Amino acid sequence: MHTNRLASEESPYLLQHQHNPVDWYPWGTEAFERAVAEDKPIFLSVGYSTCHWCHVMERESFEDDGTAELLNRGFVSIKVDREERPDVDKVYMTYVQATQGGGGWPMSCFLTPDLKPFLGGTYFPPQDAYGRPGFKTLLRRIMEVWHKKKDDIKLQSSDSMQQLVDMSTSQAGQEDLSDGQAIIAMDSCAQMMASRYDERLGGFGSAPKFPRPAEMNLLLVQHLRAKAAGSKVEAGKALAMATYTLQQMAQGGMYDQIGGGFHRYSVDDFWHIPHFEKMLYDNPQLASTYLDAFALTGDRQYAEVARGVLDYLMRDMTHLQGGIFSAEDADSLDTAGTKKEGAFYLWTEEEVKEVLGQHALMFIAHYYIKAQGNADLSPRSDPHHEFRGLNCLRQAQTLQETAGQAGVSEEEARQTLAMCRKKLHERRGKRPRPHLDDKVVVGWNGMAIQAFAAASVILQQEDPPQTPAFPVEGRPPSQYLQAAIKAAEFIQHHLWDESTRRLRRSFCRNPSAVQGFADDYSYLISGLLQLYSVTGDTRWLHWCQDLQATLDELFWDDAAGGYFSAAGDDPSILMRAKEDYDGAEPAASSIAASNLFKLAALISGDAGQKYREKGQKTAAAFAERLQEMALAMPQMCCSLYLQALHHPRQVIIAGAPEAPETQALMAAAHGVFAPDRVVLPIDPSDEASKVWFQQFNPEALAMIEGATKEAAAPARAFVCQNFTCRAPTSDPAALRHLLQEPPAAVDGPRKPAFTEVSSINLM
Repeated sequence: MHTNRLASEESPYLLQHQHNPVDWYPWGTEAFERAVAEDKPIFLSVGYSTCHWCHVMERESFEDDGTAELLNRGFVSIKVDREERPDVDKVYMTYVQATQGGGGWPMSCFLTPDLKPFLGGTYFPPQDAYGRPGFKTLLRRIMEVWHKKKDDIKLQSSDSMQQLVDMSTSQAGQEDLSDGQAIIAMDSCAQMMASRYDERLGGFGSAPKFPRPAEMNLLLVQHLRAKAAGSKVEAGKALAMATYTLQQMAQGGMYDQIGGGFHRYSVDDFWHIPHFEKMLYDNPQLASTYLDAFALTGDRQYAEVARGVLDYLMRDMTHLQGGIFSAEDADSLDTAGTKKEGAFYLWTEEEVKEVLGQHALMFIAHYYIKAQGNADLSPRSDPHHEFRGLNCLRQAQTLQETAGQAGVSEEEARQTLAMCRKKLHERRGKRPRPHLDDKVVVGWNGMAIQAFAAASVILQQEDPPQTPAFPVEGRPPSQYLQAAIKAAEFIQHHLWDESTRRLRRSFCRNPSAVQGFADDYSYLISGLLQLYSVTGDTRWLHWCQDLQATLDELFWDDAAGGYFSAAGDDPSILMRAKEDYDGAEPAASSIAASNLFKLAALISGDAGQKYREKGQKTAAAFAERLQEMALAMPQMCCSLYLQALHHPRQVIIAGAPEAPETQALMAAAHGVFAPDRVVLPIDPSDEASKVWFQQFNPEALAMIEGATKEAAAPARAFVCQNFTCRAPTSDPAALRHLLQEPPAAVDGPRKPAFTEVSSINLM
């Protein structure tokens, strides 16, 4: 068996290609030096390990000896994992999108020896067809043209690269974004979403439908803003768009009804037939949004979906030491031993009947199962007739309807369906599993830390507590907190260098040699801020401060504000990009702006003010983008909500963390949907907590010490804004009431210390 250089790499995607006959190189100086020495063009192939069409192109071309011979003779071939090297992917995807009008993976790009692109595309079929050249024909043609016109190609590629650099270079913009501009951007983004809203099926735009949590996040914020302004109609519309979309997504086949967790996207308008890969960056974000919907509405269906996602991550996607894995593939072996998309997840009616016996009819009715297969809602659902006789489960009717048809109570129907799902999960577990991409990516783990930590407190509002209903396992919320802590400790132990204050991007068998990117820092800070807010453990705050300092040092754009995606210290990256789109993964600057405003609420004095000013400059860097197309940055618009308020509300909770009354106040503080809220738990008896607050927020420490100086003093909560506090309370219901009041935008300079306003006595 042939083995190439990729055998020594850490990336699961590169390791998938280690036995190709193609003489692959990883991205690095060895490949570049050979291309220069032999004056050969570079063939750059970028993908990721769970990419369906990447697998197809590998089978058709990269495993083919004839194609490999052409590549080995005429090119220096480089393979890149886009999840490990998003900086490389960004440069050449920008070129492909600019020249081809679109992009995707696998990305195939041809470069000069000095790394400048001259031709690009995505998937190329192996043979000529429909007037389009196959991959081998393309390779022969490039070799011929390179031999005859390489100087012209080099000149043209230099011009193209310069145009890309010019396009991506940030111009100095506004120093600040006014409150009025922030409000206009938020409203504009919400209006654009409303104009694209699918009233019948939920979501925005037509198929394929991608889950974009940032959109729902903004709609929930808009609901609060409109409600605070007294606009009940607008508030209702925003909430309805978000919640109906969340319901439709969870009822469709894009949600794994048997095992929990969301697939990548829906190929049809009905959220029914998905592209079956499961990505870590989707699932924690969606869990967080469903948790927010539960906190806002009290409707337990959203809590149950969030649990289904998080239980899936804990059951199937967690390293023994706590890190969360990256993805599961769309493809797996079917009963004939052929790799097919969705094979692991699809069912015949016959198999369902065999497994479920007497309960099959109820299950078949509830989940839209048919003998001929159920990919029939749209021509888009199965355009190539791959799923004939197969069923992708979707909830076709309500629990009430299913119970009525079966002549049983809703609770009995609920328990029966859960039992059926567990049986099918056990049967499914005997099938060949899809490939697991078991690398642990820092940024995506930051998302997971945030979701697990939030779940540990928000789900305490479930009354009565959740019971098992597979794939929901009925865990006590404290188990989600432990998952968050273990993931954070995994990153800190394996991927953080305390001496240099630098992150590595990922871990598989060992830490990757690739340094962390801006999104790794910003997402991790976001997760750690949430983790502190539910534990009161100031070690997470210390780490946040170190991470933010490194983010500022390596990625901040001194000229125009905002954060570059990459550090700028790699000469092989010819274009330093700054992400301005909140897609499946929100832009690093969108998350960083929110982090900065929250850090400003945690830290008093000049240090806190500097965080706030940097948050404002981060938002201002995208003023033009927000003015032209606010819809591109809904997560940044959520951060603008914090800016427009001037100061988030601080909820200071003083008490021993293990005391029941402290935990009740913590649950109340987090159980209300209040995106402007920053919770500061302080344990008066904990020396580390006191030391941190003495150094970074002595006013808060002095206030709680004064309120809890009696030996038997109960836990207390203070709700403050602009460092002016309402009367403290020990009553969780009173705390919830305070947080349900709309926050006020505060004008004027930042106040130097806390003062107590006792006009409302909630003691």
